[in-house]
This record gives sequence, structure tokens and C-alpha cells, in this order.
Amino acid sequence: MEAERLDRIHIRDLLLRCVIGVREWEREALQNVLLNITLHADLRAACAGDALEDTVDYVAIKKRVIELVEASAYGLLETLAQAVADACLEDPRVRRVDVTLEKPGALRFARSVAVEISRER
Repeated sequence: MEAERLDRIHIRDLLLRCVIGVREWEREALQNVLLNITLHADLRAACAGDALEDTVDYVAIKKRVIELVEASAYGLLETLAQAVADACLEDPRVRRVDVTLEKPGALRFARSVAVEISRER
């Protein structure tokens, strides 16, 4: 059986600050994290009707993600990425979410380290 083809909404390059890391020195100050989120949903009703109630309210999702990340203090990028995915899936229209979470400057000689996860309901 072929998987249903869903439409996508991208939230790109959302730069936030939080406590992230397992080493003691990483937990002493806020660090930058960069999020890229793809929300998979059926957007046909919104395309036909031009009404907010027929689509994913990406402003509301962005606000939820900002509150979550800025209040968080996870050790692992993987755990924070999962929390972000769970927050996105709270919207019943979001059927799948792809989250890429980057930690700029985490490795010497590398621009960033990133974790990418996909979750669906």
C-alpha cells in the first residue's frame, strides 16, 4: 500500500537559547540551538477555502516550541528534539513532523552538530 502523500509546512532556522548538554560547563549558561521543523498535514481544505481553521496554525506551534525550548534543560539534543516533535503533534492536523535540531559550535572545526528525527501519529 502506498503511503498517503501529505503537504508540508516548513519552519526554518528558528534560533533559540536554552540549557543543553551533559557536561557541567554546558549547563552553566544558555546556548544557541537552531531548529528546522517540517509539519506534514493534509492542506487541501485550506487551499480550497482560504480559512485559518482549515490549516495548521504554525504561529501557535512556533509559540509552543519557543516556550518549551526556552524553559528546557535537557542533557541530550535527542531528548529535546523528541519534546519538540511531541509538541508539534499536539495539533491534530499534524500527521507527521520532521525535526532537525542543531547545536552550533558544539564541535571544534564543525559549524554545528545536528540531530534529525521524524515522528508520526
